[in-house]
This record gives sequence, C-alpha cells and structure tokens, in this order.
Amino acid sequence: MSLLGPLLHAWVKLRIALLRREGLTVADDCRFHGVPAFGSEPYLITIGKHVAIAANVTFITHDGGTHVFREQERYKDVIKYGRINVLDNCVLGYGVIILPGVTIGPNSVVGAGAVVTRSVPPNVLAAGNPAKPVMTVNQYAEWALAATPSYDVQEYLKDKRSVLEKIAIRGKAARAGPD
Repeated sequence: MSLLGPLLHAWVKLRIALLRREGLTVADDCRFHGVPAFGSEPYLITIGKHVAIAANVTFITHDGGTHVFREQERYKDVIKYGRINVLDNCVLGYGVIILPGVTIGPNSVVGAGAVVTRSVPPNVLAAGNPAKPVMTVNQYAEWALAATPSYDVQEYLKDKRSVLEKIAIRGKAARAGPD
C-alpha cells in the first residue's frame, strides 16, 4: 500500500489549517484534491459547506495589473481587491481560476480550466474563458446519466481500475460534453 495518498491528505489538511489561521474561511466538510492557490489575501476567501475543489485551482483576490500605472501621481493610491465566495454544494474543476469579486452560486459546477471573471448563478454548470453558464445542473445530471456506460457496480467497488480499463477498451467512456 502506498503512503503517498495519506501523506498528501495530511499535507492538504495541514495547509488548510494554516490558511485558516491567516483568515481563510472554509467549512469542515470540503474536499480538496491538492492545495489550491489562495494568494496573498486568504482572508478575502470564503468557501461554504460540501464544496469539492480539484487540483490547481487558483483564487485571485486582487488586480496586480495596477502596478503598471501606480507610479503615476494620479493613480498612486489605486487598489483593486475583491472578496471571493464559493457557496454551498459546489464543484470547482481542475485548473479553475477565480478572479476578485466573484461569487459562485450554490449547487453549481465550474468546469475544468474555466476562468471565472463574473459571478456564477446558482444551479448551473459554467465553463470556458471567460466562464459562462452552459446548462443547468439538472441538465448536466441528465447528460451525465445518459453518457454513463453500463458496468458492474459491485465489481467497480472492488476493483475500480479494472472496471475503468474495461470501459475504456470498449470505447464507451463518457464524451467530453454535449454537442
């Protein structure tokens, strides 16, 4: 049995605990697959209950572009910061980037690689750059159900890898998304 999984889990828990000391607000029942980049102002980030966050997610709470003009007298005091709120029961896919001032509505999914420049409404799947609502979560659930290949659930619970390899060989793995 590999120690890598438990070590990574312990590292994530420790890092989140340290970030909480810096002001990050995160519910206890969140799932992290790696430690997101919470930037220099974790105290401007709130993550609700039952949120799953994939690896390489980035929270950006400020606009560093002001550096370009802050040397000019007129703009010397310009700052741009924004709170980020991820409400209950959300999923943030791999590599999502969330910009300042954004709220992710409850029961929403943000697809892998999305750049979230504006708030995401409740109950939607949002994707793209910039992220936009693609479908409702109910539509996404129906699409996922229709795209699920037949498989032996008990065998899957015993040997996930074997079942997934069989599905991939049959060429019945779910497609990337609806047409």
